[in-house]
Amino acid sequence: VQLVESGGGSVQAGDSLRLSCEASGYTGSNYCVGWFRQAPGKEREEIAAIDRAGNAKYADSVRGRFTISQSNAASTLYLQMNNLKPEDTAMYYCAATPTSLWQSLLSAARYNFWGQGTQVTVSS
Repeated sequence: VQLVESGGGSVQAGDSLRLSCEASGYTGSNYCVGWFRQAPGKEREEIAAIDRAGNAKYADSVRGRFTISQSNAASTLYLQMNNLKPEDTAMYYCAATPTSLWQSLLSAARYNFWGQGTQVTVSS
C-alpha cells in the first residue's frame, strides 16, 4: 500500500486549499481512510476520516470548514480546507487501514499505512 499526499502550501488566513492523497496497492472501498495532522512539538491530531461504507466523521476543530471525500474509484482521497486559520498550520498526512472502524475511526493508532505528508502553513 502506498499513499502520496500533495496540495499543501503557504496561504493566508481565510484562504482555501485542497489536499489530495493518491492511493495504490489496495481496493479503496475495503479500507477506512483518513486525514491527520501534526504541528511541531504537538501530538498527531485527527481531522477527518471515511469508513468502508463511505460515512465520514470529523474532528470538532475542523467540522464545518473541512470536507473529506473520495474519487469514484476510491483511489484518491481529498481534503477540502476552507477558512484556514493559523492554528491549522501542520504537516498533513493521509492514512489507511483495512480494519472496519466507526467508534475509533478518528484514532490514528488504528491506521496501518501512512503517507509522507504535505506541509500546510497558514499565516495571519
